[in-house]
Formats: sequence, structure tokens, C-alpha cells
Amino acid sequence: MISRGYGGATKERINIVSDGKEIFLNADYVGDEPRMLAETLPGVPVLTGIVRKLPAAEAVKMGADMLLLDDGFQHMAIRRDLDIVLFNTDKLAGNSRVFPGGDLREPINALKRCHIFVLTGTDEQNQERAENFKAVLKKKFPDKPVFFSRNRPAGLILQKTGGEKIPVQPQELADQQCFAFCGIARPEGFSQTLKKLNIEPTALRALPDHFAYTAKTVRRLIAEARQAGATCFLCTEKDLVKLRNIDLKLPLYGVVMEARPDKELNHLILQHKSF
Repeated sequence: MISRGYGGATKERINIVSDGKEIFLNADYVGDEPRMLAETLPGVPVLTGIVRKLPAAEAVKMGADMLLLDDGFQHMAIRRDLDIVLFNTDKLAGNSRVFPGGDLREPINALKRCHIFVLTGTDEQNQERAENFKAVLKKKFPDKPVFFSRNRPAGLILQKTGGEKIPVQPQELADQQCFAFCGIARPEGFSQTLKKLNIEPTALRALPDHFAYTAKTVRRLIAEARQAGATCFLCTEKDLVKLRNIDLKLPLYGVVMEARPDKELNHLILQHKSF
């Protein structure tokens, strides 16, 4: 797995987050997402670097026979066998304008380079919206398959100071007063997930994506939680990896999410002719 490592402090050209057996680097150094990937994908080496072809070459030296670039559609320095473009179903293409006028990194026509589209986060509420956008994509790119992927909470974990993680059931929080917080791109998605788990937090603090938790921020969260009468903290798995060695004075739980794509997508990837 090759990542840019957004939010990490390192400027090193090659960072081995994990060799698939042992995790070497923390989230504050290499970014929250690479660290989370290293923890959730045992057996898979995870490397980062600003110039992704360098960690990619290092991964090959380590024995990799397949590379997966995280957020790599615009990274032309590495030839790809398969390009998969994801659209968040609630956001889709936004206003179809390129950043900074919109959310797109390239014009819509650049999508002709990709092989597969996936609409992520589909559910009963936005299924019609997803179907309509699928029709738009199929009209503009008739030769490219479009799949749906559903996000579902797979459970909760209690993280001890030091990083030990203990699986727990959502009902164990039934009598708790949870102070929820998250540093992700779509905090409303976290709020919706808590509703699916029947968890109603006493408060929900939304922080910027890839947020770095400083001592000052931690003190503020503790103070706000106490003021709200909270008995525990609740955050995303992405936030959890940045809080391994921080004592929040209250129990800290994290929500584990699972992506459930259409089965045909997995089959198509495995059968792709370039492999």
C-alpha cells in the first residue's frame, strides 16, 4: 500500500510505516490514514512518501508483486494497470468545477482514463441519488462499469492508553454519556453512523480533516466533556490512531467501519486483464 501521507510531519522520501509484520511509525509522523491502514491490514506493507514512485520502488524491493496507490489517480509518474475512481454518494461531483472553484482535482473529461467507478456510502436514503448519478456516468462513459459500496459500522473498540484495543459491543455504551469528536472530511457521516448504532452523544465536536491533536486541544476536549457530563469519549478509527499515547482521563472508544462493495467489483478486479 502506497500513500502520500497527508497530515504527517515527515518530509522523508521513503517511510516504511509497516513491513506487514511490524508497525514502525506513528500517525503524527506519517499521517493518520497510513497508520490506520497498517493497523487494520496485517500482512500488508504500508509505505509513504511525497514522490510516490520512490516508496513504490522500495515496496517492490521488499517483495511486493502488486501495488495499491491510495488517492493516486493524479499521480502520473507511476503507470497503472487499473484506475478506480470513487465518488462519495452524498457529494458526487459537487458543482463539477475544478479546485479552487469546486471540489474536483481535474476536469470531468479526465475520468476517461479510469477503468471503474465506485459510488461510496450508498444507503436507503441516497440510493435514488446514486442511481441517477450512475446513469449520468454510464451515459458519458458507457464502457466503464459503475458499482456501489455501502459503509456499515462493524463494531466498537475500547482503546487503552498505549494503544491496546479491546472489542466491545455497542450496547455496552447504553448507560454511558458519550462525548463524540472527529477529525474527518465529512463529520456528518460520523453523526449518521452513531444514529445507526443507536448512540446519542451528549455533544459532537467536529475538527478539521487529518487534525493533529495537540496538548492544548486535548485539554479543551477534556474540559468540554466534563462540562457536558460525559462519562466516555467516542471517535472514529482514524482519530483513534493519533490518540494511542494520550490520556484523556475518560474511557476512549472508537467506531470501526467496514466498506461493503458490490460483489461484482471484487470479481472484476481479480479478473482484470492487466493482472
